[in-house]
Amino acid sequence: MILNTVLIVLLCVLVFLIWIAWTGTKGAPWIPTPKKNVHSMLELAEVGSSDIVYDLGSGDGRILIMAAKEFGAKSVGIELDPIRVIWSRFKIRRARIANNARVIKGNLFEINLQDATVVTIYQTLGVNKRLREKLRSELKPGARIVTYRLIIDGLNLSKRDEEGSAYLYII
Repeated sequence: MILNTVLIVLLCVLVFLIWIAWTGTKGAPWIPTPKKNVHSMLELAEVGSSDIVYDLGSGDGRILIMAAKEFGAKSVGIELDPIRVIWSRFKIRRARIANNARVIKGNLFEINLQDATVVTIYQTLGVNKRLREKLRSELKPGARIVTYRLIIDGLNLSKRDEEGSAYLYII
């Protein structure tokens, strides 16, 4: 009986680790942005009620939810992992902001960003580099891009937060 329980727990841990690592094979592993840094990123971009915030690799939806609830913005998440899409949609409904926040299941390289006034990104340096031309070609002048912890090489940095963990670029 104890052996069966141990095996089930180990199997669950293994499945969980594979699930977490799966998105890493598609671009970047899921590492949630701490909530205090989410707030700092949105403040750095001066997000307001007239903004449409796109979060590339939206994970559990924390940026979408904070942008809508605390900053009054419309928000759109792009997430590849179907389990995280379901989870973040649930959280959006629970927060009663479904009119202002939504999640699209898809690859961030295949979704058009032309409606975005603010784009938030917490990806790897390699993904950020691949995103650079997409951001330049699809975003309108004045659109803001905020990255967490990692820069986008080749874009001109406008400013960063006090901690030096969030970086703002303006198209």
